[in-house]
Amino acid sequence: MATTDKTEIKVKILTVSDGVAHGMRENKSSAALAERVATEGWKLEEASVTPDGENEVAEALDTMAQDFHGLIITTGGTGFGPRDQTPEGTKKVIEREAPGIAEAMRLINPLGRLSRGIAGTIGTTLIVNTPGSEKGCIECMEAVIDVLPHAVGLLMDNSDPHPNQP
Repeated sequence: MATTDKTEIKVKILTVSDGVAHGMRENKSSAALAERVATEGWKLEEASVTPDGENEVAEALDTMAQDFHGLIITTGGTGFGPRDQTPEGTKKVIEREAPGIAEAMRLINPLGRLSRGIAGTIGTTLIVNTPGSEKGCIECMEAVIDVLPHAVGLLMDNSDPHPNQP
């Protein structure tokens, strides 16, 4: 039986931002996510940056998910801007959507209604889109952080026991 002890979760973070990719903006959301992941005891395996754009996001996610069992958190590109195409790039690579995760993240804050972020799986990897703001990405993670270990565990072994309900 697989265990979903939080210390066993591997995480990769993908920042989607033209400004960060071109060195014009500090990568605050990735730093905040890395810190939050560390407080859970999860292992940050990689933090990458890609410019905005559907194909750029799809290529980066596809590469990051190769032979990986864990969680990929994207930050940025989920809004209404013309270059905000993280959900479109994510949809190109995922095999199954996880709408409950994305819906829970949108409900955490009234501005969440403006997020187009999605969540889904590719192989044994769960991908979760979060906003590019430092505050927004952490709020979204807080909304679902309790179920992520179980979700990641199920991708490897469907006999993983359901967590106790509070």
